Amino acid sequence: MIEIPSDLHKDLLPLAFLIGNWAGAGVHDFPGSEKCNFGQELTFSHDGRDFLEYHSHTWVLDADGNKVRPLESESGFWRIDAQRKVEVVMTRDDGVVEIWYGDLADKKPQIDLVTDAVARTAAAGPYTGGKRLYGYVKSDLMWVGEKQTPEVELRPYMSAHLKKVVTPEDVERWAKALPDDMPDDGIAFFK
Repeated sequence: MIEIPSDLHKDLLPLAFLIGNWAGAGVHDFPGSEKCNFGQELTFSHDGRDFLEYHSHTWVLDADGNKVRPLESESGFWRIDAQRKVEVVMTRDDGVVEIWYGDLADKKPQIDLVTDAVARTAAAGPYTGGKRLYGYVKSDLMWVGEKQTPEVELRPYMSAHLKKVVTPEDVERWAKALPDDMPDDGIAFFK
């Protein structure tokens, strides 16, 4: 269910499907790195201004699905213009700052992004750019990331399937928004 907050900046309406807390798992595989399954918690939030704030934390999972250690963390800001062009400024824990540009697909909640600029600190590993695809599919958020370095051509390296996290506050807010004339037996609601 896509909920549009009443205080959401009007320019962000096309990105409303991203808003919320998401959690799930995925696969990480890139030459020179350990291939692993990972868990992820991701949040898109807003404060009424014309951008979404983004935070993502991933961690390596063992064969039983338990957290082993942190994998990657990133945060940033997402904007969209009237032509459905998306821009993202992202900072990653490995010392990389990226500017991404892309498009929100026509008539479907899908965003394709490509790096436009990459800045690296001295501590950062080799990295020259990437691509990302985010999609809202059957109420879930799915994404795939591609990465390239001077030694490795652009290739997929991470992908995940995330579910919306529902809090008790969400349930209370939804319950308060139900109409007063809801049927008592529940069955009449579906007729």
